[in-house]
Amino acid sequence: MRAFVFPGQGAQAIRMGKALADAYPSAKAVFDEVDEALGEKLSDLIWDGDIADLTLTQNAQPALMATSLAAMRALEAEGVTISDASYVAGHSLGEYSALAAAGALTISDTAKLLRTRGEAMQAAVPVGVGAMAALLGLDFETTQDVAEAAAQGEVCQAANDNDPAQVVVSGHKAAIERAVEIAKEKGARRAMLLPVSAPFHCSLMAPAAEAMARALAEVDINDPAIPVVANVVAEPISDATTIRSLLVDQVTSSVRWRESVLWMAGAGVIDTVEIGPGKALTGMIRRIHKDMATATVGAPDDVKAVAAAIKA
Repeated sequence: MRAFVFPGQGAQAIRMGKALADAYPSAKAVFDEVDEALGEKLSDLIWDGDIADLTLTQNAQPALMATSLAAMRALEAEGVTISDASYVAGHSLGEYSALAAAGALTISDTAKLLRTRGEAMQAAVPVGVGAMAALLGLDFETTQDVAEAAAQGEVCQAANDNDPAQVVVSGHKAAIERAVEIAKEKGARRAMLLPVSAPFHCSLMAPAAEAMARALAEVDINDPAIPVVANVVAEPISDATTIRSLLVDQVTSSVRWRESVLWMAGAGVIDTVEIGPGKALTGMIRRIHKDMATATVGAPDDVKAVAAAIKA
């Protein structure tokens, strides 16, 4: 069994997807559709802009989705379809890419939702009030202990359970700074603040969750062609009503990536294909389940190699 997985924020890079768009008309069409949906040339920013502008949350989220879906369309042009996987999953905003790939959302609606999501997440907390930090070398349970000790009446929560030795905490800046120091005392290999503009996936994002509830209520969602292993529950979902609800919850809830990969392994998934820019999820998956085969699709050569392997 196979899973297609889609990366989240942090994978963005200038010129991502350009070679795919040049090589595959169907990939170029994805960027055109996103440009039209947003009423601006996001593709110009992606391919020729400044990385600081691309990294802004409201730009990075639809840009990463567009690049992932362009890679998916390129795979389809080589004869690989969504039905060549048993499950899809995505990390944070990557879950939207996964849903679009599985036909639960249109690309146009996904772009608009991610623009709204990015703007709402940025607006939820004034710049400088919140922070996030990566704690390396501590397991999830120890990280939860660290977060509880660091909170001291403020918000400090485990936001991303990425792999057995990488958990990200999110919340008030002072609490996150305390968590970094406590983590070091508890033997963390590294503990460092992340260069992010807001404290994602914690209760401080409640205003953004409300904004997403309103936005999602206006969008048609279909049952996906294959099950989506959701961040919030770390198990597959297959109906539109649950998808709508969990996408709201996802804004303030932890990204349970480690558990999601373990669930897929337990269900019989033996290889994953990371579709989109970078190789961050591939690295996490190797640390979570070292026997799971991995591949990445971010450039035309990747598309042809992975398509040949799947169709062999």
